[in-house]
Amino acid sequence: MTDPQHRQQDPATQHPQPDFPAQDQRHPGWTGPMDPPPDHGEDTYRGSGRLEGRATVVTGGDSGIGRAVALAFAREGADVLFTYLKEEAEEARETARLVEEAGRKAVAVPCDIRDEDNCRALIERAVGEFGRIDVLVNNAAYQMSQPDGIEAISTEQFDRVMRTNLYGMFWLTKFAVPHIPKGGSVINTTSIQAYKPSPHLLDYAMTKGAIVTFTQGLAQMLVERGIRVNAVAPGPVWTPLIPATLPDTTEFGKQSPMGRPAQPAELAPAYVYLASQEAGFITAEVLNATGGTPLP
Repeated sequence: MTDPQHRQQDPATQHPQPDFPAQDQRHPGWTGPMDPPPDHGEDTYRGSGRLEGRATVVTGGDSGIGRAVALAFAREGADVLFTYLKEEAEEARETARLVEEAGRKAVAVPCDIRDEDNCRALIERAVGEFGRIDVLVNNAAYQMSQPDGIEAISTEQFDRVMRTNLYGMFWLTKFAVPHIPKGGSVINTTSIQAYKPSPHLLDYAMTKGAIVTFTQGLAQMLVERGIRVNAVAPGPVWTPLIPATLPDTTEFGKQSPMGRPAQPAELAPAYVYLASQEAGFITAEVLNATGGTPLP
């Protein structure tokens, strides 16, 4: 008999559809108060040893896509070091529990990746824990909606977006590459915003476009070293960042052709595939997961 959690389903109705209850959180947002609760694959993701023995680093692993990736990596046999912000300590404990429950090593590190020294120390910690880094997932990001136009984007906000989404990714990759063996990979989280920018997320969309370019350029730079570099471009995803940064969440995701946002669990398999040897001929690629919105 087919497990009901894995039977063939209509993707448009497989997960909750808006309208959602109105909800608002202060940044960075937390999983617990969200309605409906996000699905990270806790009850559904089944591993098959595709990342057995790998040493992985995931930024922003406390919740959302990062938690789903950490869970999937662990159930595929990987050890996971992940970052979180200090105010997300409770969220981080839950991610660590899920990784350890899968029988793998979890290393939760509070880290603000806007600081170069913090990035250097994080990679040193990962190498100290694992001896190498097989997979680096640059997933942490910051956004804040500004519907009142470019004049409303303060220098403070602009700087935070750039340093979190671009500087941190650059520094972590720069420090990690010497410790990534042949066959290893870097996976960056870009966004549908790179191709179809929403005006109220102008600065965030800028960074996501830059991540696509960084991914494609770095892939060509590292291919001779046996390191693959790819990215995942999600459409709307139901994570704590949404009620913490958008003024209205009631219709979030309704604009996608499927009429709903993705759940984090639906993104994790893309990262597993790109990290696995099955993707050995895949580099400089952006894997789009947009719920049907065509991207270049």
